[in-house]
Amino acid sequence: MSLQTRLMTAVIGFVSLILIIVAIITSATLGKTMEDQLDQKLNTYAHQLARLTEGFAPSSATAQNILTGPYSPPVGLVFVVSSPVTGFSGAVVTNTSEDELNGSLTSLDGTQIAEIAVALNGASVATVSLSDLGSYRMMAVPAGNGVTVVTGLPRDEIQNQLAQLLTVIALATIGGLILLALTTAITIRVSLRPLRAVAVTATRVANQQLDRGEVTITERVPASEADPRTETGLVGAALNKLLDHVNTSLASRQKNEERMRRFVADASHELRTPLASIRGYSELSLRALRQQSAEEQKPEVIEGTTSSLERIQAQSLRMTRLVEDLLLLARLDEGQELVYGTVDLTQLALESVSDARPTAPDHHWNIEVPDEPVTIVGDAGRMHQVVTNLLANARTHTPAGTSITLSVGREGDEAVLRVHDDGPGIDPGIRDELFARFARGDSSRARQTGGTGLGLAIAKAIVEGHHGFISVTSEPGDTTFTVRVPITPAQRADPDA
Repeated sequence: MSLQTRLMTAVIGFVSLILIIVAIITSATLGKTMEDQLDQKLNTYAHQLARLTEGFAPSSATAQNILTGPYSPPVGLVFVVSSPVTGFSGAVVTNTSEDELNGSLTSLDGTQIAEIAVALNGASVATVSLSDLGSYRMMAVPAGNGVTVVTGLPRDEIQNQLAQLLTVIALATIGGLILLALTTAITIRVSLRPLRAVAVTATRVANQQLDRGEVTITERVPASEADPRTETGLVGAALNKLLDHVNTSLASRQKNEERMRRFVADASHELRTPLASIRGYSELSLRALRQQSAEEQKPEVIEGTTSSLERIQAQSLRMTRLVEDLLLLARLDEGQELVYGTVDLTQLALESVSDARPTAPDHHWNIEVPDEPVTIVGDAGRMHQVVTNLLANARTHTPAGTSITLSVGREGDEAVLRVHDDGPGIDPGIRDELFARFARGDSSRARQTGGTGLGLAIAKAIVEGHHGFISVTSEPGDTTFTVRVPITPAQRADPDA
């Protein structure tokens, strides 16, 4: 249950319990008071009738004779006389005519008299339920000469008053609880409004993609709901302060990333010139040495120098490729470097496999393309680089005899390119970081086992630059890299597809 529901349930439950207890105590107290008053009135009538009975002889002491005298009993009174001469006789005063203020007499039958006798059973006061008459409070008083009189007054008035009281209390309780529920709901809803504002703001912030591009958190809890003088408003104020700190941290991180990208781009750009000079001078020196070796016939002198220059040239070429890759990644991060046009992925796949076959003749190369060309709007050179990097990755990390298959197809509004191999698979320990920069399956970083660890990172950056998505699934004997690119740049591949 929500906090509002729990609070309302607790408040209404406790108040209901208190009202029920008060109603029970009130009705019990009032009932006891009315019962005492009835007993006092009954005691008065009983002793009056006992004194009146003393004036009658035992042979004429019947209930009818005594009540038809000058005494005026109230309506509803029950009177029973037990005489050793006449036996039991009883009557009840009824109101049969509006002209008769005190009503008329109706004799009690044997069953009713027996019910009274059983209820008293030696006691002087008892409550008895008489057939056809209802509940009565009875009192037995001796009247002399062996005569005993029993007087009773109805309890209907007490029961009716208690019933009316309980009805009024129940109606008042229900009305009060409804009013309490409405008041509590409004009060709690107003009091919890800042918390709902906090939840809404936190939800909007949680739905922001904080890991893509420049991010600024503009969502804040409204000032009206962030009053630090209240408990719930203090939560909103604290969240706003937290979001300010997070926004500042994100802005600082963004500046650092931009500064790092500019540094990498600038450093890569600056390194290209000296690397080109080193490469050029090494080529000129090699050419001069070979020419001098041919003229002077001193191969034993020139051989060591030639080997050193060749190694310098090879390392400069490798460093040049690294610098070019870093520069490409930096430009892709800045949204540059892509030149859009029509790209025939079918033709690109055929050319890529043809180029890869001579580099690994001990692998089995296969290609699967549809009859109709699959074309997209993108950068042909960069998409060719993606395919080349994926094929090179499969070739480098699989043993001789492995079958590598490049397939191209179209699924809905996406062009799909897959590179599959039946090699040993990818180590699960590096699968999650496979597309990270400088990620390598070979921790030794030996030249013969691969490049700089930027190939898959570059492929990922290029694919995402085309609003696409690249993924990998791998297990021993079945590894597949899948590239999904929208046919047009306006469409975007679904990473969960």
